[in-house]
Amino acid sequence: MIPGVLPTISYLTDVHFEAGAARRLPQVLESLGARRPLVVTDPGVIAAGILGALPDLHAGAVFDGVAPNPSEDDALAGLQVFQNARCDSVVAVGGGSPMDCAKAIALLATHPPPLEDYAFIRGGLSRITERKPPLVAVPTTAGTGSEVGRGALITFRGGRKLAIVSPKIIPQAAVCDPLLTLALPPLLTAATGLDAISHGVETFLSPRFNPVAEAIALDGIARAVRWLPRAVEQGDDVTARSEMMMAALEGGLTFQKGLGAVHSLSHALGGLPRHRLHHGTLNAILLPHVVRWNAPAAGDKTARLAAVLDLHGREDAAEGLARLASSLGLPPRLRDLGVSWEEVQGQVPRAAEDHCCATNPRPLDAAALRELLRAAY
Repeated sequence: MIPGVLPTISYLTDVHFEAGAARRLPQVLESLGARRPLVVTDPGVIAAGILGALPDLHAGAVFDGVAPNPSEDDALAGLQVFQNARCDSVVAVGGGSPMDCAKAIALLATHPPPLEDYAFIRGGLSRITERKPPLVAVPTTAGTGSEVGRGALITFRGGRKLAIVSPKIIPQAAVCDPLLTLALPPLLTAATGLDAISHGVETFLSPRFNPVAEAIALDGIARAVRWLPRAVEQGDDVTARSEMMMAALEGGLTFQKGLGAVHSLSHALGGLPRHRLHHGTLNAILLPHVVRWNAPAAGDKTARLAAVLDLHGREDAAEGLARLASSLGLPPRLRDLGVSWEEVQGQVPRAAEDHCCATNPRPLDAAALRELLRAAY
């Protein structure tokens, strides 16, 4: 008898995955009845020339005003462009920020404002219906897994970063072309890669019963640990880039098992008003401390994690993750990001309300979150 209650396991996105997959975009859009898409992207994608390298999508408009850690205002501005250009679909091209913003735009295209009504901790799950324009995701980084994820992280006015979560906002199609990641700089490759690893680690350690997600998580971690150093050192290595894009996608598939303290804290810190802190970098700093703190409640999982990290008893999982991040040039401490302790600890109440707290292996309260932040600072 399998213990526990098996959750509903749904993997809903059609994934087109190969080097050169971007050439399929027109056919993918046609299959969804999308004739006049809004392309949602950011200035970095434009500057890298990625948008110009895509086939003609017959876009109704391009919205490139997405900031790192997309905001409510970004989504509303994109919605205005969508409506003014009479678009019928949305194509997200970029990393997690454009993809999350595109989900919010597609939601608002058919759901009345305010956007915050659809945040998970506001009871938004029940308010989100099937009605939304077709949405296609084209990732240009290998980290967030948002191309197959059911969540969108949005920073609302006042600096509160909340998640909109529903299987109904998952993109219908993801076009995953590793060639689009070849120009990603080394440090951004490292940070997004640790983001993918953090997704696998936290979902594996989550106490929810979902062996399918655990298997996917372990495979994604193993791929990333093996190939991320090569992708950082040799950015034009198509094999390394392909493996990292698959690791990121697998991390996104595991989300339905739940995350934990790493993401509760990084979501809160990502909303700091005077800073634009990169989500993957935050996760890389927080991850070893959270893994170490969770170990007493994780049973044999930390040992299994150490085996997947290929540590062979040299160090524990937390030490191995810290060493990996350091070897790739990522900062080891939150203070290295230019934030004060007062700013950091001020986010504890927001972290305590984050939906990811519910699936951390050890119960989280304000004191525990402050302890973790102190260790990481």
